[in-house]
Amino acid sequence: MPWDTKDYPSSLKNLDPAIRKKAIEIANAMVKDGYEESRAIPIATKQAKEWYENASKQEIKQIKQAGDQELQSHKKNSSSRPELMDKGEHVLAHEDGWAVQAEDAKRPSEVFSKKEEAIDRAREIAKNKQTHLIVHKKDGAVQEKTSYEPK
Repeated sequence: MPWDTKDYPSSLKNLDPAIRKKAIEIANAMVKDGYEESRAIPIATKQAKEWYENASKQEIKQIKQAGDQELQSHKKNSSSRPELMDKGEHVLAHEDGWAVQAEDAKRPSEVFSKKEEAIDRAREIAKNKQTHLIVHKKDGAVQEKTSYEPK
């Protein structure tokens, strides 16, 4: 059963209302795409916070005005979260180690001290999203490309 503004995971209750609504929208889409609820909630929360940091005032206004039906509808190519399900994951050199970053994202979702940890995490995300993984060398050149897209 999809979540809405009256019935949502308790872990979302202390979030800013716009972030909470966005997390509900993302989590509903992820569950519909086959994610387990226990995995969808933390991923959706993290994505919603990242979205909020990068969202325009208009996008924030739109999500605040969204009704429960809109939060429960699944739009695969929703313009407010294109990277969530459709974009590949990259492992890139970062000043603090190795970053896991969705294609076209402004910021990494996570940074690891060890490259192998970043690769493992990016691979997990790419598999879950059924997209692709691109691992870069320290100089930015492509080291590895792997597709997890359905055939």
